[in-house]
Amino acid sequence: MSKNDSMLTEQLTDSAYYILLSLLVPRHGYAIMKYIEELTEGEVTVGPATLYTLIKKMMKNGYIEAGSSDDERRKPYMVTIKGREIVMNEIERRSRMARQGLKAIESAKEENENEKK
Repeated sequence: MSKNDSMLTEQLTDSAYYILLSLLVPRHGYAIMKYIEELTEGEVTVGPATLYTLIKKMMKNGYIEAGSSDDERRKPYMVTIKGREIVMNEIERRSRMARQGLKAIESAKEENENEKK
């Protein structure tokens, strides 16, 4: 498998996943944190230390880029084409995992019912 192929199969942490989702539209740091909290209805929060550590890592990997702004404290970030591919693959991977989990639950129910007979 080539390095490019392995990048597309990289598994994201939950925080990285939500940050990339939030950057489908350009946002600055505080707006990213607020969007994630709103999107997940408060289930997920990302603090500043985690956010900026992951932003640095994702910029280094080419998943996001910084835009320009007159206000240095509100530097916008946005997902790159590569980052969009990564997040789309991650959505599919997580969807597949959820389907597999539901299948396992159904299978377990059937096995338990058969054992009772």
